[in-house]
Amino acid sequence: MPTQSAENPQTSENTEAGPAGHLTRSIVLVGLMGAGKSSVGRLLAERLGLAFLDADAEIERAAGATIEEIFTHEGEAIFRSGERRVIARLLTGEPAVIATGGGAFMDAATRAAIRERGISVWLKADLETLVGRTARRGGRPLLKKGDPREILARLIDQRYPVYAEADLTVETGEAPAETVADSIVSALEAHLGNGPLSVRPKKAARGKSRKNGLRRRRTASGKRK
Repeated sequence: MPTQSAENPQTSENTEAGPAGHLTRSIVLVGLMGAGKSSVGRLLAERLGLAFLDADAEIERAAGATIEEIFTHEGEAIFRSGERRVIARLLTGEPAVIATGGGAFMDAATRAAIRERGISVWLKADLETLVGRTARRGGRPLLKKGDPREILARLIDQRYPVYAEADLTVETGEAPAETVADSIVSALEAHLGNGPLSVRPKKAARGKSRKNGLRRRRTASGKRK
């Protein structure tokens, strides 16, 4: 069962929700690869009647290459630079649910942009959960540099203190994505303090397609870094 933490004490009184519980800022999901940001994000977007944007897919679209190809041929520094620009662009659009790569929130400029224009939600998962989920999907360049368990354990030590700066934390455990999405809605309502959010019934929920004139395509890479 997911658990929710109190919001970051640095968060000031906000105006992220407009009348009748409609959001005026994007919801930005952060966390390690395997935390469920994409699957939970899609469901959350449907519940809130917002577009779902995957930052990694947007990077691939802009670069004309997969995440793995960018890491292999250009290096991580080039990837992070492009990631920073793409997330800044996504944050300037209409409110949406944005899933970010695992390293995105580690960048100080990206954290500042998210703090200014979005509401960050850390999907926190334990090591065993992350190992199990990432083993089921390939396309994760950082896990190809050694033993995946050791790499994930090291990333937890390095990144979790920074992820803790997010506005909200939802511990996912082994809960289904639907349950985690519901927990995020509850956490957002408590954080905003403006009454219930306007949500769609689960069975009737339909996510908005992103109208940006760009052709959709499948990518060969995994989504989280």
